[in-house]
Amino acid sequence: MTQRWSVNSHWDDYTAGYAGLPVVTVPLPEEAGPGPDPGAVAWRFSELEGCLADGFEWFFRHVDTAKVTAIVIGEWDDPLSGPCDEINEQLTGNAGRLPELRSLFVGAMTSEHCEISWIQQDDVTPLLEAFPKLERLEVRGADGLRLRPVRHEALRTLRVESAGMPAEVVRAVGECDLPALEHLELWIGIEDQGGTCTAADCAAIMNGARLPSLRHLGLRNCPFADELAAGLAHAPVMARLESLSLAMGSFGDPGAETLLSGQPLTHLSTLDLDHHFLSEAMVARLTAALPETEVVLTDRRDDAGDGAWAYVAVSE
Repeated sequence: MTQRWSVNSHWDDYTAGYAGLPVVTVPLPEEAGPGPDPGAVAWRFSELEGCLADGFEWFFRHVDTAKVTAIVIGEWDDPLSGPCDEINEQLTGNAGRLPELRSLFVGAMTSEHCEISWIQQDDVTPLLEAFPKLERLEVRGADGLRLRPVRHEALRTLRVESAGMPAEVVRAVGECDLPALEHLELWIGIEDQGGTCTAADCAAIMNGARLPSLRHLGLRNCPFADELAAGLAHAPVMARLESLSLAMGSFGDPGAETLLSGQPLTHLSTLDLDHHFLSEAMVARLTAALPETEVVLTDRRDDAGDGAWAYVAVSE
């Protein structure tokens, strides 16, 4: 099955749908009558609809939360300084009342409310520890984000959208034991926005020893995408991938050259290079070398191929 990598997903506040479910926002209006089947919708919390603490109180009082499978945490009042830790405490403190939670997004707000680089996050390890059935964890913003190496048996999708990723988080992902993880997507970002990650910090992910089920790898929005390509060209994880995304970053001719000269890529169903700096000649080489692979080469930058400074797609 072809992997469709998202484009501009940071513009989505998930008010319409999430995890394949329609979204309803807490609290429901009194005139709405009986609420929906708790497991048939994703429940969204936002301080645009009132105090988050009041929203959680309403939720646990009026909804059969034992059936809830998906939650979206949207806007909070001051995302530059919190209260993400309070949100996480609300969730982990009530984990026993959410036994079927499978999908969770923390920080589903757009730049109209807060730039992605300003969103304050917290340690997400307690969320993984509190929800053993969680299959999908997504986070927007990486300022203050922390993760400790942990084992989680059920997680299948892990996504972190950021304009600047802490190196410690990237290393911790590679050190986690995630036997069921199929989709891993990290937006690396830039140093000016708190990004401290280097290609070396991605070594454990590229090795993939603790990620035996990984099939879709996205190391996106990366200012050193060519260096990542050099590592991936000989990385053990590559042989079992079905799709690879180096989109939104600085990917150019040197990266393409190393990928083409490394281990075979013909097994990939999708190679996503959206927002790239490839010359026209290299675009032709890539597509000719991978005739059975969907090579996504949209959004070729106007200055591609002329040696100009390459930049990431999301840096604020």
